[in-house]
Amino acid sequence: MPAPRALTEDEIGDIVARFAATAELVELAGFDGVQIHAAHGYLISQFLSPLSNLRTDRWGGDIENRARILFDIIAAIRTAVRPAFGVGVKINSADFQRGGFTEHESRAVITRLAEAGVDLIEISGGSYESPAMMGRPVASNSSSQREAYFLDYTRTVRDLVGDIPLAVTGGFRTRTGMSEALASDTCDVVGVGRPAAIAPQLAQSLLDDSTDTLERRAVKLPVPRRLAHVSTVKSLEGLLDLQWHTDQLHELGAGRTPDVSRPTWRTLATIVQRNGLGALKPTQRRVTASSSKRGARKFAVERLVGKYIANPTVLALNRIGLSTSYATDLSTTGRRSGTERVVPVAASFDQTGAWIISQHGLKAGWARNISADPRVRIRQGQRWRSGIAEFRPEDDVSTRAAGFATSRLAAPLIVSGFRALQTDPISVRITFTE
Repeated sequence: MPAPRALTEDEIGDIVARFAATAELVELAGFDGVQIHAAHGYLISQFLSPLSNLRTDRWGGDIENRARILFDIIAAIRTAVRPAFGVGVKINSADFQRGGFTEHESRAVITRLAEAGVDLIEISGGSYESPAMMGRPVASNSSSQREAYFLDYTRTVRDLVGDIPLAVTGGFRTRTGMSEALASDTCDVVGVGRPAAIAPQLAQSLLDDSTDTLERRAVKLPVPRRLAHVSTVKSLEGLLDLQWHTDQLHELGAGRTPDVSRPTWRTLATIVQRNGLGALKPTQRRVTASSSKRGARKFAVERLVGKYIANPTVLALNRIGLSTSYATDLSTTGRRSGTERVVPVAASFDQTGAWIISQHGLKAGWARNISADPRVRIRQGQRWRSGIAEFRPEDDVSTRAAGFATSRLAAPLIVSGFRALQTDPISVRITFTE
C-alpha cells in the first residue's frame, strides 16, 4: 500500500459528512440503523491508534483527540436521521500491536460512547497486520471461553455501558458457546462473521436448534510450522482469509451458492484484480528502530527459507534436467573465499544482457559478492553467459518483476511472490561481455 499521508481538515470534514449522508440514504432505503466500523485497522481505527496516528493537531495526540473523528461522525449521523434510528459502533478491545490502541484507551472510548448514547457497542480486536480477530485460542473448561476471543475484556466494560447492549464477535463456533456467553450476562448479542459467509441460513438454523457447530474455513499458507507465526505470513494469511470470505459474499450477491472449494490461488488473483497490485505491498511507515528490527527478522527467516528450501529445490531440479524460463543460476565470486558461488535467481533476458532482482538489497550474500567483484556468469538455457553486474536503485522493482512473467495472467502472481519475500529490493542489470 502507498505510504499514508495526513488528511487535511477539509478532507476530514468531508469524510464525516459522507458518513452522515450514507446513514441518511440507508434510512431512506428502509433500514433501522447503521454500525460505524471503528475496528480492525480501518480508517477510524487508524485515527484511534497511536501507532498509525502521528498527527500533532487536534486530531492526534491523546486519546480524546484521536477519538474526535469517531464522535464527530456519531453527532453528524444523529443530526441526519430520525431519533429512533439506531447507531452502533464496532470497536477494538486492543490492536494487539506494540505501541497501538490499548485496552485502557478502549475502555476510555467506550465510556464516552455510553455517554453519547449509542444504541449498540460491538467488541472485537486486532487488525489485518495483527489479526487477533482471526483466532486467539484460550484454554478453559467453558465452551464460550474457549471459543470467544474477547469475552474477558467485555466483562471489564460491562459496568461502563449501563443499559447499552454489548455484542461480542470473534471465535464463536458452537451454539453451546453462544448460549453460555449470553446466559452469563457478559454480552447481549453474539456476532458471527465468516461462518455466515459460507452458510447464509446459519442464524435460523441456530435458532431452531438444527445446528450446533459452525463450519469454519481458514485459509492457511503451506509453510513449515516454524514459519507459521512469522508476522509476514500471518498478515498474508489474514489478507487471503478476508478475500476468500469476501469472494463467498460476492457469490451470494450474484445469486449463487458459496464455493467452499475455491482454491487459494484464485483468491490471490481476485485480490489483484479488484484492488490492484498495490494491495500486496506492505504498508509504508516511518522507519523506526522497531521496524528495522522487524525487517532484520524477516530477512533472517527468509534467508533460511532460501538457503534450506528454495535454493536447494531449484538446484536439484536443474540437475535432473527440469528447468523453467523463470528460474536460472547466477555465479559470483565469493568476497571472502574467492571461490565460485552459484545461487538460483529469477531473471529476464534480452539481447544485451539480463535483469535480476536482489530481494534483500545489499544484504544478500550474492549481492555483496557483486559489490566486491561485479564480474558474474549467468545461465541462459543451457549456456553460461559472462557479464558485468550493476545495481540500479532507480529502477522500479515491481514493474521489473512483472516483466519476468511469461504471460500477462502470471504477472500479478510473480509480483506478489516477490513482495511476499522482499525486505529491501533492488534491481540488478547484467550486461553481457561476450
